Amino acid sequence: MECRDLCFRYGKPKVLEEANFAVEQGESLCIIGPNGGGKSTLFKLLLGLLEPNSGELKVLGGSPADATARVGYVPQALRYDPLFPISALDIALMGRLDRLKIGRFSKKCRDKAHEALAEVGLEKEANRPFSDLSGGQRQRVMIARALACEPEILLLDEPTANIDLSVEAQFLDTLKKLRGKLTILLVTHDLGIVSEIGDSTLCVNRRIHRHSLPLDGETIREIYSGELRIEHDRRTRHRQGDHSKCKHD
Repeated sequence: MECRDLCFRYGKPKVLEEANFAVEQGESLCIIGPNGGGKSTLFKLLLGLLEPNSGELKVLGGSPADATARVGYVPQALRYDPLFPISALDIALMGRLDRLKIGRFSKKCRDKAHEALAEVGLEKEANRPFSDLSGGQRQRVMIARALACEPEILLLDEPTANIDLSVEAQFLDTLKKLRGKLTILLVTHDLGIVSEIGDSTLCVNRRIHRHSLPLDGETIREIYSGELRIEHDRRTRHRQGDHSKCKHD
């Protein structure tokens, strides 16, 4: 992914401005930042659901809209009717909907869905009703759905927000096994996950800064403190070579 001088706004207020970053193939990045900083908007731009007002955004060498078939997405939560008779395999097969022909999935599609469930350790649960699974299992099925499309990039939006701590470790083990196999971007407010999963972080708060790990206490305080965010932005831009906001003598 490559982003240059990207700006996006809903109406007049700018959600993202002068955003610049690059993500190399196989990297695992955690996206952090305060609520309202633009993290969800960034994902929508990467998925081709929104278009920048200005600047350039490339995904896999082209426009985000052209890359959607090669990008897997795991939402924060899935809304579903628990009485609807759908299995874990049915959910995984949703990742192959763009390959559906005449109302029936091919053998290759079903094989890929089974492989995706095996990748997340749920091959034995393929025929179980989705509603019977635990919260952690459901999230892993959602990853399987994303993997079934054979993506090169995996986007996860706060994947541990709705699961118990007792199953979080198992979920994180699944993500660790995927590191290096594909490019991973994960939105999270859990700084413990950052240290477990990330190679580095993208801090999103209107602008986007990249930070190496581990994050020190002062950096964390600046990122999440309303009083210090502007100063954090100025200091970080200075360290990254942008002195446009500095008051040099």
